Amino acid sequence: MSDKRKPATPKETSRYQPRATSSRTTYILAGAAVAVIAALVVGGIVWNSHRDSGGVDEAVLSENAAQIIGAPSAPQTIDVFEDFMCPVCHEFEQQSGASITTAINQGTLRVRYHMLNFLDNQSSSGDYSSRAAGAAQCVGAGEDKEIFLKFHSALFANQPKEGGGTDLSNADLARIAGEQGASPATQKCVADGAKVDEAKDAADQSETQLSKATNGQVATPTVLSGGAPVDGIMDGTGWLDGLLADKG
Repeated sequence: MSDKRKPATPKETSRYQPRATSSRTTYILAGAAVAVIAALVVGGIVWNSHRDSGGVDEAVLSENAAQIIGAPSAPQTIDVFEDFMCPVCHEFEQQSGASITTAINQGTLRVRYHMLNFLDNQSSSGDYSSRAAGAAQCVGAGEDKEIFLKFHSALFANQPKEGGGTDLSNADLARIAGEQGASPATQKCVADGAKVDEAKDAADQSETQLSKATNGQVATPTVLSGGAPVDGIMDGTGWLDGLLADKG
């Protein structure tokens, strides 16, 4: 594990009080009140002091999304922040993925997907989150929304175990993309890891924007609406029903 995310000692942990976004286990990056150099990783909670605060930049959120799906005329736009290694993100996909897809298809929702990578060090390869995010960039660039959404769901369905002894290779990711209907060109993009560096840059920019929206505390999964965090996203689909109802 890198110095940036080395495990904290019990004494270090006791100085911080995380504010979870749900009643369930949540993956958090948060800005500490005092400057520290090393991030702390304990029990799925990651603390990082070098995060900005202030208003969200809508242009940056658009530019760094792995994929934007839904009609530009949709009355509601949300930003969804996930990490493909995050088990709670898998649960979020199981709970809300179908409802999100239905709302997109009905023209009532536009979604900007942001794939973060702060759980790289929890994967066997040390870079699975980044490689999976790069694969999503390939599929987002080369395929239509249906294939992207199928691939997005398939990666969570095939999610490696956090801290496990193995994860998916680029060849595995390419195979899964092909099973969802991705073209040979897109599969080659995935297999070659052609967009991993792009995905890393996008993850960093998206993480910074999320930090601005949450006063330095970043968690996956998180949903933003109008640049503000949405509450209750792990309590079923009521959060989405409420957003859509608010927009008529």
